[in-house]
Amino acid sequence: MNTKEIKKLQSLSLADLMAEALRVKLAHRGTNFSLCSIINAKSGRCSEDCSFCVQSGRYKTDTPIYPLKEKEEILAAAHEAKNIGAHRFSIVTSGRGMDTTEVAEIAALVSEIRSHVDIQVCASVGILSYEDLMFLKEAGLSRYHHNLETSREFFPEVVSTHTFAERIATIEAAKKAGLEVCAGGIFGLGETEDDRISLALTLGEYEVDSVPLNVLIPLPGTPLENKPPLSAEEILRAIALFRLIINAVPIRLAAGRETALKDFLGMALMAGADGMMIGGYLTQRGRLPEEDHCLVNDIKKLWTA
Repeated sequence: MNTKEIKKLQSLSLADLMAEALRVKLAHRGTNFSLCSIINAKSGRCSEDCSFCVQSGRYKTDTPIYPLKEKEEILAAAHEAKNIGAHRFSIVTSGRGMDTTEVAEIAALVSEIRSHVDIQVCASVGILSYEDLMFLKEAGLSRYHHNLETSREFFPEVVSTHTFAERIATIEAAKKAGLEVCAGGIFGLGETEDDRISLALTLGEYEVDSVPLNVLIPLPGTPLENKPPLSAEEILRAIALFRLIINAVPIRLAAGRETALKDFLGMALMAGADGMMIGGYLTQRGRLPEEDHCLVNDIKKLWTA
C-alpha cells in the first residue's frame, strides 16, 4: 500500500473506514474467528526497561515474581485453555531471552503439552537465536510470539535496553526456522496514527501470521502509569487501518480491550478484528470466557446478516 492510498484511508470518517475494513475482512477472511489463551509461566525481574511493563525489574510494582512454573501447572493451564475454546495456548515468560538450559526446559514443556492436549502450542520467551527457535520447532512449537510494540520510529521512546532491529531479527529467525510468527503492538503509548500505520506496514513487510493488538493499561509503578487513555474512536480507527493494511492476516484483540473499549468492544469486531485472547492476560484478568463466546456468536450473526 503506497503513501497516497494510506492518506486516502486516513481522510475517511470512522464509519466509512470501519465499513471498508469489514468489507475487506469478510472478503479475505470470511467469518473466521480464532481464540487463544496464555499462561504467565515466569513472572517479574525482567532486565529490560519497556515503559509499559510491570514485569520490568527496574520499576517498583506489585507484579508477582516467580521462576518457571512446574510442568503440572502449565499442563493444567493448557487443558483449561482447550476447555474454554482456545485454539492456541502460549507459554509466556518474562525476561530479555533465555539461555540454552532454559530453552530446553521450554522445549520439554512444548513436547509434553503436544502429547497430552489437542491444542496448538505457541511461546513468547524473548529474543532468541535461529538455533534456539529450531530447537523449539522440533519439539512441536507451531508459532512464536514476539511483539514489535510500536513503530520503528517511536520504539526508542518506549524501550532503551534493546533495539527494534533485535526484535526484527528474532522474527526473521523464527520465520527461517519454519515457525509461524505472531507479532503486534500496543496502542496508547504516546504514538501517533502515523506510528500505528508504520507498525502495520512493518508487520506486513515481514509477513507475520497473526497480529495481536493491545491497548495500554497504565499500571502503577510504570513510567506510563499516568498516560491519558486513547478514545474509543482512535482505537477503532487503528484497528480498521491495520485490517486494511494487513488484509488477510488474523487480527487479535488482546490486553486492554475491555478497559479501553468498554461498551464499544463489539464495534472492534466490526472494524476488522477477528480474533481474541481469552481467559486473562499476563498480569491482568480478562472477561469471563462465556461472555467472549457470546460476543463472538453475536458478531458472526451480524457478519452474515
